[in-house]
Amino acid sequence: MKKILVFLLIVFIQPLNIISQNFYDVDYIREIKLYFDQPNWDHLLDSLYLDGLEQRLLASVEIDGTMYDSVGVRYKGFSSVSINTIKNPFNIKLDYVDNNQNHQGFEKIKLSNVIKDPSFLREVLSYEIARDYLPSPRANYANVYVNDTLWGLYVNVEAINDKFTNKHFATVNSPLVKCNPLNLNLTSGGENSNLSDTHGNDSSFYYNYYDLKSNSGWTDLYTLIDTLNNHVSNVDNILNVDRSLWMHAFNYTLINFDSYVGYGQNYYLYQGLSNQFHPILWDLNMSFGGFRLTDATQSYFNGFNISQAQTMDPLNFLNNNFLSPRPLITKLLSNSRHQRMYLAHMRTIVEEHFSNQSYITRAQYLQNLISNDVQNDNNKFYSYNDFLDNINNQVNIPSSICPGISQLMDARTTFLTNYWSGFTQPNISNIQTLPNSSQIFGNDLTITAQIQDANYAMLAYRFGENMPFRNIQMYDDGNHNDGAANDGVYGVIINNCSNSIDYYLYAESSDEGIFSPKRAAYEFYTLTTKVPQSTLVINEVMANNQTTVMDETGDYDDWIELYNKSNTPVSTNGLLFSDNPLNLDKWDLPNIVINPNSYFIIWADEDGNTGDNHANFRLSNLGEQLILSNSDSSIVDAEFIYPQLDDVAYGRFPNGTGSFTMLSPTFNANNSPSTVENNSIENDYFVYPNPFSDFLNIENINDFYITNAIGQKIYSSNNISQLDTKEWKEGLYILHSPNLNNSIKIVKMR
Repeated sequence: MKKILVFLLIVFIQPLNIISQNFYDVDYIREIKLYFDQPNWDHLLDSLYLDGLEQRLLASVEIDGTMYDSVGVRYKGFSSVSINTIKNPFNIKLDYVDNNQNHQGFEKIKLSNVIKDPSFLREVLSYEIARDYLPSPRANYANVYVNDTLWGLYVNVEAINDKFTNKHFATVNSPLVKCNPLNLNLTSGGENSNLSDTHGNDSSFYYNYYDLKSNSGWTDLYTLIDTLNNHVSNVDNILNVDRSLWMHAFNYTLINFDSYVGYGQNYYLYQGLSNQFHPILWDLNMSFGGFRLTDATQSYFNGFNISQAQTMDPLNFLNNNFLSPRPLITKLLSNSRHQRMYLAHMRTIVEEHFSNQSYITRAQYLQNLISNDVQNDNNKFYSYNDFLDNINNQVNIPSSICPGISQLMDARTTFLTNYWSGFTQPNISNIQTLPNSSQIFGNDLTITAQIQDANYAMLAYRFGENMPFRNIQMYDDGNHNDGAANDGVYGVIINNCSNSIDYYLYAESSDEGIFSPKRAAYEFYTLTTKVPQSTLVINEVMANNQTTVMDETGDYDDWIELYNKSNTPVSTNGLLFSDNPLNLDKWDLPNIVINPNSYFIIWADEDGNTGDNHANFRLSNLGEQLILSNSDSSIVDAEFIYPQLDDVAYGRFPNGTGSFTMLSPTFNANNSPSTVENNSIENDYFVYPNPFSDFLNIENINDFYITNAIGQKIYSSNNISQLDTKEWKEGLYILHSPNLNNSIKIVKMR
């Protein structure tokens, strides 16, 4: 997620050698060498593909000089694979045997064979453009070798997996759906992964049309399908509508119809922190008009030629019904406001990449970068001259013609520019906020803007990434801190503002809308201030979680509970957590919102790959300091956590405000008044209170000794009922006795 900071913009310039280490840096052609022990490896991969199996063939791989053993290899995709083809696409799983094996943090390598693109440019260039507006994979090039023989130049595309979702959505393990049917139905124009409810009212009826990549999500997917088709007024609750409009704008601008538009495929859906599904573009090798069989509408159901692609109406689907249902388009764009937003997104893409010819400059750069490697690729599907020509001119491909990229897009840019030349597009300028960012927490925030040629304006805002943007209308009526009525200044008041707020503006005329910033909501404005001390508190800690509660992967990890005791939503944007007073910025909290009287759990397990709420440190059950701070090092809350017993928590009582004491665990809930005091050991043996302070009672244990945490004996007795412990140091102690089956942990507190 990108954001625009209102007051300060800092550009960091890194040395070239650092930038080059990015595995998907487009300026560097990677070298990937596969090694198979089996001489008939290609036949074995063909067999796995024909059998439709997800199994992989063991191999070794060398990536830019680094060797990895026992990786799993299979072919990638479906239509791009052929048993009669030498240069098939590869899917390499580095952690196939070794769960910890990765390259620069990436466990899966996906290599496209460029079968449908004489230019070699479509996939890399299209993803570059898409990443300005949507969470989209990175892509570059790689020379691939098999058993030290050059197999050809491939496109190296970032996988959509936990690493991707953690980066773009700050979460993992949520429902992830690959929208590609098991068997593509060409005759119906794509009654496939189209989000239609025509298959019935049970999620099991959709198993053949979608590929669930997460452990759960079928119910969530069907809820989306049902809501989109039958309760579209509620669709904002379960779908990121703006992301969907951006996807449609991208597909129709670039004529990318091997997508939801055409056969209802080649995209992902991911359910993020806000419980909304987000569409993710995938498989762009036939963008820029490479796929022209259908757009599934009545007008172009049997395909369209290059001229028709150049001049395709962005609202064609409104006047020419889809012969195969496309509810993600028809249901959303039946709303006139969504239409204007969609057209505004298209105009932004055209103006930022095509009207200024930046796309062709970029295409020429990529062509020069890979020219020698394409020439050396003896297994490519087209000639080297086809590669040189297709950037500007059409090239014949089997059963079709692939348009030149500039041939299509220069004419399409002219058409689209003329299309909205008669539209009235509003103008948004002079955005102001009151009070300033340092005073926003807990106060009402006014945002105003000069808006011209609009009949409607709104502001969308949220307090954190786990919240959807909320839309509220702006007014030029003199009643919203907007100055005089009808003076062209629109205002809106946001009550009880959090310490961080993301926002963007939108205005529309009867023809078209405009956003500020124009790439909203992928980009937005942000105001932040620090969290006041003790507003958000460390509320409960378990440093010896043996059986109490599991994380999302089934592990009994240590955990820390934060609690918002204020009346204002608290954003964790910019907050830091540490167990080292000398290193306060040890771990950045994920950017979420904790509502008043609500909790947030941090798993202290050093496993950031599991999810964004997993810290990069562990807790010590012997006790340590915990510090929650702002980015300026000002302390929000800090506590010393004393040694802990197995499955016994250490937390505040009363909840959120009291002193720390040993508690029965109350994970993500109000701390229990039932403290752990009398500790029944076995039968009639008792040691209490535990934790203790000035005195420790020991009943019915005649022969015992006590050691400190490092095993030093500090007390022994044959018969005593009460120990004076005033002079003992705080910490963990162990009681030993031949009368007991197990030693007993006891804790001295102040």
